[in-house]
Amino acid sequence: MSTEIKAPVFPESVAEGTIATWHKKPGEACERDELIVDIETDKVVLEVVAPADGAIEEIVKDEGDTVESGEVIGKFKEGAAGESKPEDKGDSGKEEEKAETKSEEPASAESGSAASSGDAILSPAARKLADENNVDPDSVKGTGKDGRVTKEDVQAHVDGGKSSAGKASGGSQPAAAPAADVPTGERPEKRVPMTRLRASIAKRLVQAQTDAAMLTTFNEVNMKPVMQLRTEYKEAFEKRHGIKLGFMSFFAKAATEALKRFPAVNASIDGNDMVYHGYQDIGVAVSTDRGLVVPVIRDVDSLGLADIEKKIVEYGQKAKGGKLGIDEMTGGTFTITNGGIFGSLISTPILNPPQTAILGMHKIQERPMAVNGQVEILPMMYLALSYDHRMIDGKEAVQFLVALKEMIEDPARMLLDV
Repeated sequence: MSTEIKAPVFPESVAEGTIATWHKKPGEACERDELIVDIETDKVVLEVVAPADGAIEEIVKDEGDTVESGEVIGKFKEGAAGESKPEDKGDSGKEEEKAETKSEEPASAESGSAASSGDAILSPAARKLADENNVDPDSVKGTGKDGRVTKEDVQAHVDGGKSSAGKASGGSQPAAAPAADVPTGERPEKRVPMTRLRASIAKRLVQAQTDAAMLTTFNEVNMKPVMQLRTEYKEAFEKRHGIKLGFMSFFAKAATEALKRFPAVNASIDGNDMVYHGYQDIGVAVSTDRGLVVPVIRDVDSLGLADIEKKIVEYGQKAKGGKLGIDEMTGGTFTITNGGIFGSLISTPILNPPQTAILGMHKIQERPMAVNGQVEILPMMYLALSYDHRMIDGKEAVQFLVALKEMIEDPARMLLDV
């Protein structure tokens, strides 16, 4: 029995997708609910599984093709999987055919050139160099595959001719000017289409820079108090909650308290309206092989440090596996990104529209600092707050960052709300 394989119904915010990977080829056996194809949208990767035991009968949409919601992308045959038909090569077969066609075209062109210049087979670069130096291709010994004359062969022939001419003249001829350096050897390049997710990220980042009046203010924070607190309680914390205590949860809680004091930093712009949010949904930027994604931790104000750490770990695992849902990445009133895990000392993060501010954390670096007239070596971190000046005045942005800094340097402030 043959059935149609259809793309899943996309969410309202997703118009179309792209076939990312076919995990099964036509005729290859697959079990019920086994993953057969991934469809990438500009936000998430959707998985399509086998409707029953059987095999793919036909692939209608190849990898890289654009598909719409509910569109037929292939045909599936229930029952035992049959042998792949010789003519049914799937994607790999098509690629081989294309490769063969492409390899035949240059061969025919080169054979035509060889007819006009004897039996020598030259690469395009070698032929150009031979023409520039008036070299007869038939006089050059080829060292390439199947006796092909390479660019290096022609260059060696030219250099050898110059050397022989110099010896024949007894060195009376003036030395020729040195030839310009010519790259030798393989110079590989790889052209890869931009994925929908990365294209969407690029579009949003460019939009943020063109639409917003974006500024960045900086400050630095002494991480010693938080590091001491973490060292003192990390074992007890992990034993009680089953999760390690990191730094991100401290910054998320401190940001939540600072956002309450400065509502404009927690707001967004919708057309000509300024939308003030009475809740704190904080997005945490996560880097993956496919690009940067920002899952959102909802109602951070009502969560403890352990709850925040668990959410961060959960979202990190989902992001790396491409399992994040659209609802987990939409919304958000404020974003935190940590370039310090990659070694960044300072940066200017770009806004995540329609949010009006984003906090950038960085590497903890020991530096000599003046404390009460004495020089001390302290673990310092630069903080960067990028904000939309249309919504947030410089005074509010600086005060927000100072409030966050004070709470990190004295965590008791978060408990006492001072």
